[in-house]
Amino acid sequence: YFSSQSATLPVARETGNLTVRPFSIAAEVLYDDAKQRATGIRVIDANSGEEHIFKAKIIFCNASTVGTTALLLNSRSARFPNGLGNDSGELGHNLMDHHYGMGAGAEFPGFEDTYYQGRKANGFYIPRFRNIDEETKREDYLRGFGYQGNISRGRSIPDEKIGVDLKEDIFKPGPYTVSVACFGEMLPYHENRMFLNFEKRDQHGMPIITFDAKLRDNEMKLREDGVQCAVEMLEAAGCKNIWTYNDLTAPGACIHEMGTARMGNDPKTSVLNKWNQIHAVPNVFVTDGSCMTSSGTQNPSITYMALTARAVDYADKQMKAGKL
Repeated sequence: YFSSQSATLPVARETGNLTVRPFSIAAEVLYDDAKQRATGIRVIDANSGEEHIFKAKIIFCNASTVGTTALLLNSRSARFPNGLGNDSGELGHNLMDHHYGMGAGAEFPGFEDTYYQGRKANGFYIPRFRNIDEETKREDYLRGFGYQGNISRGRSIPDEKIGVDLKEDIFKPGPYTVSVACFGEMLPYHENRMFLNFEKRDQHGMPIITFDAKLRDNEMKLREDGVQCAVEMLEAAGCKNIWTYNDLTAPGACIHEMGTARMGNDPKTSVLNKWNQIHAVPNVFVTDGSCMTSSGTQNPSITYMALTARAVDYADKQMKAGKL
């Protein structure tokens, strides 16, 4: 997995242009009504409670979907009484996450005389195959799901054994088992949202983040089909003793939150433009998951990184041209 602590941050520090300031809570993006630009960030020191102002020509918000959206919602002014750049009223809405906790597993017969060492080269990914074209179109739900899976060999530990027999059986490998875990797409419902409760605040004086979101009928039908397809694939592969599961999880469990400051061409229905700039505040860029318009089925972090690199390149060229 990618880690900014071991990859990009060390490289950035080596340039001499990065200052890392831990224990800092970004509380507000400051906005100048006369200049119609953001001017900096108000930060609260988590240890001392002191406030600091950091000025900037360009601001990139990349605090994860929930963190960035909370920051923008808390950045209120005469021009933006409902949050920075929230002319459309979409800021905080269209909250999405992937949903999982459904799929199937089975025993894979044969290969009892083989075992493995180290990392197993048998993890697999099955991309979405529903609603790709007319041939794969479903009438009962939109979009689709993908699968992540693996094959492993467990231990053979009969429940009825104890003592020496149990100890001996612990070292005997069990059958190979296949796990097919389904990850489903969540639609961008306007009703699914996060907002700030200004009546309740934390120890730093920050309003409490509140969520009002749930999986809906489309996701429920998608989950049922995802489980059934997993069973059909395992049966076709010759697996035995197939089991299924469909344990509903709340949004947020998959930790792929996105969508609350979505991109779009129309400022009336979106928060950001195609370059990840806030429509009404062009020197503020948002390049984390909050910019997404749909969730897809794939793990999204690499997409966020690509969008960030693209936006940085654009911002750099605009600054050099004197347009930003």
